[in-house]
Amino acid sequence: MKINFFSILIALLCCFLFSVTCFAGKLETRVENSIDVLNEIMAIPEKGIPIDLLKRCRAVAIFPSVLKGAFIFGAQGGKGIICSHDPQTGQWSPPAFFTIGAGSWGLQIGGQSTDILLVIMTKRGLDSLLTTKVKLGGDIGVAAGPVGRRAEAGVDLLLRAEILSYSRSKGLFAGLSLEGATIFQNPDANRAFYGKELSGRDILIDKKIKPTPDGKKLINTLEKYSSH
Repeated sequence: MKINFFSILIALLCCFLFSVTCFAGKLETRVENSIDVLNEIMAIPEKGIPIDLLKRCRAVAIFPSVLKGAFIFGAQGGKGIICSHDPQTGQWSPPAFFTIGAGSWGLQIGGQSTDILLVIMTKRGLDSLLTTKVKLGGDIGVAAGPVGRRAEAGVDLLLRAEILSYSRSKGLFAGLSLEGATIFQNPDANRAFYGKELSGRDILIDKKIKPTPDGKKLINTLEKYSSH
């Protein structure tokens, strides 16, 4: 009986470790996909996010390959990352993991895969994302962001908005209204990726963890586009 008990215990432990390793691998892929999304969006400066916004922002959130079906049939919604930014020093934090839930905007993306990118412009906007759950357009102001080399055409918008939202679908990149969407932290993903309990604030504000190799690649990519 002891042999059987310990055999079962070891088997369960192996299954648990395997599942954790698989989850961590998926998170690494999520970070890599976020890098790809950012590179592809910024590849054409005339149609990308204005560099000035990335220089002045407090954080960037990237949710790669969000599907409309994820919001209709699944409670989890789209999964992605957020990196905070210090406009004074130009430093970016390692990524923290977040989930975005549906709002009325879900009807805008159709059935295809859509990349969602948020540029958080204010400290209040970043702080709001570190609460239990934040509703865009309700708890915090959000607006479709301008595209192109310069943002002069949207000066009034930039003065009002705390979060600017963008989407890319079928190669088309544009501002997208995310009114009603909710964003909340994913502590399970943080734990699996970093190997310890970490909140979004621990990672984005208090800098309690050093970036992983994939996290460093993401930071380098953000630095490349925010230091021109």
